[in-house]
Amino acid sequence: MKKRLLVATGGGDCPGLNAVIRAIVKRAYQKQGWEVLGSIDAFNGLLSDPIQLVDLNLETVAGIHVKGGTIIGTTNRGGPFHWPVKTPQGKWVTKNRSKEMLQILKDLGISAVINIGGDGSQRISQRLFQMGCPIIGVPKTIDNDLSETDFTFGFQTAVDAATDAVDKLVSTAASHHRLLILEVMGRYAGWIALHAAIAGGAEVCLIPEIPYDIHKVKAAIDRRLDSGKKFAIAVVAEGAKAKGGEMTYVESETPGTMKIKLGGAALKLSRELKDVGVEMEIRETILGHLQRGGRPNAFDRVLATMMGVKAFDMVLNKEWGHMVAYRHPDMVAVPLKDAVRKYNYIDLRSDLVKTARGVGICLGD
Repeated sequence: MKKRLLVATGGGDCPGLNAVIRAIVKRAYQKQGWEVLGSIDAFNGLLSDPIQLVDLNLETVAGIHVKGGTIIGTTNRGGPFHWPVKTPQGKWVTKNRSKEMLQILKDLGISAVINIGGDGSQRISQRLFQMGCPIIGVPKTIDNDLSETDFTFGFQTAVDAATDAVDKLVSTAASHHRLLILEVMGRYAGWIALHAAIAGGAEVCLIPEIPYDIHKVKAAIDRRLDSGKKFAIAVVAEGAKAKGGEMTYVESETPGTMKIKLGGAALKLSRELKDVGVEMEIRETILGHLQRGGRPNAFDRVLATMMGVKAFDMVLNKEWGHMVAYRHPDMVAVPLKDAVRKYNYIDLRSDLVKTARGVGICLGD
């Protein structure tokens, strides 16, 4: 009788997810006696009625490594610990269905689970492991904010998209003599913003790790104008905030999902700059989900494939409660509890920050 492996992809979609799925399946088929199943839309497929699972075999994963998104779907709503339920009074509440899900896994004869996802997904992995689930984590987030791994797949592709946007904004900013503000993703960590700002040659980069002083941002723009340049580019992470201020967000009313939805940092910065006297014409661009979509670049395809192969090898070794991590040039296994213990913030003493300052990028402090 074949052993059954379940694969799930959770949280936001990310370039490289399909490459991980493909690598897991191809590695599993090198070993006799393994069947790979995919849970539709993270673990919600297991908890749906009827259960929604798909067979992942060499035919279904052929060629998917070049495609964006995930063939088994993903979601940041619901899940085993916060399943949305509507009461007879019409109010939405959440229910813990984790024990029920573990029983479903047992009934289906699932021998192991590989959960591909970011910080929230791996926190779920850790809780399930503590309940006795034979689970392995694979880190996925374009924000690059998971600890214990040098990079997460999808990040480099997102940086490519953000850098391409900066490049394109430079030409239109120069033509119209404007300050153009590009808002990129990065809730608590500014990895995408800082990499894109350095790669694209922006004058200003505002990240969540450094609350900004709007007067210092204005001073940087004034210096740019005084030097004879008639345009400027600012890259701002969606989670950036002024000193003493808060992130720009709205509260989500969707049951079973995150309570806050970020967005509006660029517009807020634009208003603040106008309020302190910046006379240059300002326009804002929110890159949004363009950073998540599309084909993964070569780096992320290789990284995702390496992680998929390593994840299955960890299943063979029964390294439950661990996550795949990239420690250049190797793949290693790290405890899930270590990976989710803290966010992977940008170290303000790092060479990356020193480089930004060294080429004159204003970080708002």
